[in-house]
Amino acid sequence: MELRHLRYFVAVAEEGSLTVAAERRLHTSQPSLSRQIRDLEYEVGASLLTRSVHGVELTPAGKAFLDHARLALAQVEAAREAARRAAQPEKPGFALGFLTGQEMDWLPEAMHILRDELPNVDVTVTSEYSPNLADALTRGKLDLAFMRRESDAADLVFKTVTREPLVMVMPSDHRLTANASVDIREIVGQPFINVSRTAPALRAVIDDYIRQTGLKITPAHEADNLAMAISLVASTRGLALLPRYAQNFLPWSVVSRPIKGDPPTIDLVVGYHKANASPILRLFLSRTDELIKRVSAATR
Repeated sequence: MELRHLRYFVAVAEEGSLTVAAERRLHTSQPSLSRQIRDLEYEVGASLLTRSVHGVELTPAGKAFLDHARLALAQVEAAREAARRAAQPEKPGFALGFLTGQEMDWLPEAMHILRDELPNVDVTVTSEYSPNLADALTRGKLDLAFMRRESDAADLVFKTVTREPLVMVMPSDHRLTANASVDIREIVGQPFINVSRTAPALRAVIDDYIRQTGLKITPAHEADNLAMAISLVASTRGLALLPRYAQNFLPWSVVSRPIKGDPPTIDLVVGYHKANASPILRLFLSRTDELIKRVSAATR
């Protein structure tokens, strides 16, 4: 009995068809597969499959054999992986997360720090909503994330890296584009696009700002992400308050203008779990002031 016999048998059992298993899983001919199954049954000393016009079904012996066949294949794969790790010790890993879109400014300099100090580190990068980044940090799936200061994350530590003003985003042929900046009173009565609760920190900043103005601004639409917000601006000819980094993604049909007076701002922070003892994390945190200076100079 050889490993290929076990693989063939498991494939047939899972597909319920010799033909499908041969063509889609094993890339062999159906007659050849049938011979391999017969050889296996001869070795086992029992019929494992019954054949009919509807395909194949496991016999009681086949059902008993299937679990052991799967276990044997899993153990072989585990042995192979263990041998690979022993032959090539795994690089230390560092998992970085980014609020979608922020990696454009922050990832190059973050990688510069990691590659300069630790050229053999295996860095993985994730782009996600901020609440999802917080969850990944809490679960130990990420070491550090560039994100919002999430309120429901007691085990996380946050350090501000920049305070970003919000800008008014509008269609490129909107009448307000003639102004160097937009007075928030000028958008009253116009379609307004707010962000949804998928971005709770940003939503809170926008809602608080509108509440403080005392103006009646009722959202016509809500956007789940940056791309959706920009698309809604272009398609509905509405206006949206978005963090300044959104300017990196605006198509020709959409433009932005600063807010007149004191604009609302939102913090971008680096977050990490307070129990994370990774020496790579400690090194990265020791270089964050340098990182902030480099990114500020590049985006000025």
